[in-house]
Amino acid sequence: MSSTTIDLSTPVETLDGTQTTLAEYAGKVLLIVNTASKCGFTPQYAGLESLYRSLADQGVAVLGFPCNQFGAQEPGDAAEIQQFCSLTYDVSFPMFAKVDVNGPGAHPLFQQLKAAAPGLLGTEAIKWNFTKFLVDRDGRVVKRYAPNDTPESIAADVKALLAR
Repeated sequence: MSSTTIDLSTPVETLDGTQTTLAEYAGKVLLIVNTASKCGFTPQYAGLESLYRSLADQGVAVLGFPCNQFGAQEPGDAAEIQQFCSLTYDVSFPMFAKVDVNGPGAHPLFQQLKAAAPGLLGTEAIKWNFTKFLVDRDGRVVKRYAPNDTPESIAADVKALLAR
């Protein structure tokens, strides 16, 4: 388990263009995901939404960050992403502006997440859409999940953090 915390004052932009930080999520268990609308893992939106709806009132927030760095699978603009998520998966969890998660332009939040929870063989680079990071109520990055780890398969880990 990592003892590295994320900086909740890191600037982020919501999908509707509002400049903010993650400070409003202080004290919550966070599942931070790089998402895409045209990916084989896109149906995970349904599981993420289900997890969010079932646990939000207990202090869980799912945070979606669209990314177009993997196979150009998130080509749309903010309005198209919002419409897709809303109409196709009835997404109600917070969605943020499209970001880069790798490379020199990687968003500072993802730089922090990757450093705190490296992937396979210690590599930091995110390999594909729907990589997930679980963050405890104190902002500590607890675990990184591969794209093929479904929301349903990690629900027990999320609930365990709530029980702490």
